[in-house]
Amino acid sequence: MPKINPYLNFDGQAEAAFNFYKSVFGGEFLGGIHRMGDAPGTESLSEDEKNRVMHIALPIGNDLLMASDIIPSMGHVLKVGNNNYVSIFPDSREEADRLFNGLSAGGTVEMPLADQFWGDYYGSFTDKFGIGWMVNFTAPR
Repeated sequence: MPKINPYLNFDGQAEAAFNFYKSVFGGEFLGGIHRMGDAPGTESLSEDEKNRVMHIALPIGNDLLMASDIIPSMGHVLKVGNNNYVSIFPDSREEADRLFNGLSAGGTVEMPLADQFWGDYYGSFTDKFGIGWMVNFTAPR
C-alpha cells in the first residue's frame, strides 16, 4: 500500500516553520537540512536563495512532514490558501489539546477543539506560517 506524506512549500520560512513544528512534536530532522546552495549549478542564486531550504523532513510517528522553500528567481510563486491541511490523529484528548494549543500559537483558530456531532474531538486552525491544520481525536468505541 502506498504511503502519503504531506509536503509543504514556504517562501523562505521553511526552516523557521520546521523548528517550530519540531518544538511541538519533538524529534530530529531526518537527514538534516538540505539547502539550495548545496546543489550543483546554483552559483547564480542570491545568498538568500542559496540559504533557502531545498528539503527538510520531520518524522512524526510513522509519517514524515516534509517541506522546501520556493526560489523566486526561478519563477516560483507561493500561493498561500486553504487548498490543503495537515490532518493529525493523536492517541488521546490530552495529546490533541497539546498539539492544537502548541501549533495554533500565533495563528488563527478556525474551529476550536470541541466534541463534534459526528462523535470526535476536533478542531482546525491556520498556523503562524499559513499552514492549515486539523486535529481529530477519535475515542475508542
